[in-house]
Amino acid sequence: MKMKIKLIRHATMRVTVGGANILVDPMLSPAGAMGPVADSPRQRPNPLVPLPVPAESLLNVDAVLLTHTHRDHFDDAAAKMLPKSIPVLCQPADGEKIASLGFTRVLPVDSALTWRELTVIRTGGQHGSGEIGRKMGAVSGYVLQHRGESLLYIAGDTIWCREVSEALDRYSPKVAVLYAGAARFLTGGPIIMDAGDVVKVCRQAAGTKVVAVHLEAFNHCLLTRNDLRRRLETENLGERVLIPGDGEELIFQPE
Repeated sequence: MKMKIKLIRHATMRVTVGGANILVDPMLSPAGAMGPVADSPRQRPNPLVPLPVPAESLLNVDAVLLTHTHRDHFDDAAAKMLPKSIPVLCQPADGEKIASLGFTRVLPVDSALTWRELTVIRTGGQHGSGEIGRKMGAVSGYVLQHRGESLLYIAGDTIWCREVSEALDRYSPKVAVLYAGAARFLTGGPIIMDAGDVVKVCRQAAGTKVVAVHLEAFNHCLLTRNDLRRRLETENLGERVLIPGDGEELIFQPE
């Protein structure tokens, strides 16, 4: 079967693997509905851009997958609009919170689980470095595989780190979705991948197609699509990385 990744906005994607449609990290608020991230550059209301499709059109999916529950990955609008009976796959640290919002089919992924013939493996990451990284709390990535199909790796909100390197080596994904954007506060380094981190992933995982998302939709994300393209061109990696626009769908043929 064909693997499909449709970027909606920021980290919100509709992923199709093994025929199952999964809504990843839904942030469904209209543009400007939330305040800016405190102590960060460019104090503008979030999200910076509107959804490219009506929010209601995103609700008819088979499951939701959450890397974590920061508001730019699971906002109040999504919590209110999503059917409460929909399966929600999440990291164990978020299970209680999601259940408290009324969701009745919460499926925490400890290390791995099988759902509808889909293997879901949780991977680690670091949401920044030093004290800031510790304050950001637990975040997860996921590897998705349907039977013998190629693997999809969603790294989540993480910088380049040992956990990402180990996941690339262990699973050799066909496609890796990276949350780029170089989000940061007024002090400290990036709390998600920047252009240099994307380059490191490409260098280590030579056989993996990279997709960069989490760009140009939240006030503390400073890396633009054009900036990333320029850096990749200087590294001769322009053809290795896909940088979809909001609403764009990518289709990957089976091997």
